Amino acid sequence: MLEIRNLTKAFGGLTAVNNVTTTVEYGKVNAIIGPNGAGKSTFFNLISGAILSTSGQITLRGRDITRLGAARIATLGLARTFQTTALFDAATVVDNLIVGHRLRTRSGLLDVLLNSARLVREEKLCREKALEALDFVGLAHIRDRLAADITQEQRRRVAFALAYATQPSLALLDEPAGGLNPEETTRIAELIRKFVTHGITVCLIEHKMSMIMNIADKIMVLNHGERIAEGTPQEIRSNPAVIDAYLGSDHVEA
Repeated sequence: MLEIRNLTKAFGGLTAVNNVTTTVEYGKVNAIIGPNGAGKSTFFNLISGAILSTSGQITLRGRDITRLGAARIATLGLARTFQTTALFDAATVVDNLIVGHRLRTRSGLLDVLLNSARLVREEKLCREKALEALDFVGLAHIRDRLAADITQEQRRRVAFALAYATQPSLALLDEPAGGLNPEETTRIAELIRKFVTHGITVCLIEHKMSMIMNIADKIMVLNHGERIAEGTPQEIRSNPAVIDAYLGSDHVEA
């Protein structure tokens, strides 16, 4: 699904991502873990086009997207959620989601000025896709509630719905269970698996190791911007380099 070769990003004298090579495998849950400051979010920003790399190459389903911007990459089927879910709190949940399918439409300023048939048709389609996405994440019952009045877990699900409404083939999820209690985390994990069963490949960053070990098919570990390990959950949990990165060399020696 995604191939990254020798990806590097330097901010002046700081190298946040250093010569990382990896793949995101189609139809699987691919996880990225690592201590705080390991370069995980920067890695996502590079893939999604939020920032440009210093060097290296990123290909999505065989197409080079290394120098493309975020908007163009989104139209190619890559969706992204963020650590903090930013919504229009004064708008309803469904109105927040209508923008999700907008990148699949063609109406422009002239259509708005003329209130064209295409605009009317596409506005109706965007609303239908928003409702479909809400149903997918289990939030159809709060469609008309203001975004300011929903819970933290519901905000996370709205972020998932917004990604789903763009009709992606790959979803990048940045700490989707952050700030959630164990029961809510379990439900979010089930939703992530639902994405995969509906044909959406997932790559996520997460600090909750029990969740990662239960749902990930493949894990890559970053530390100081470098890939230090990659493999199945069973391989990662017993890898000395990973234990060292999280707990320190004294623990490994013991």
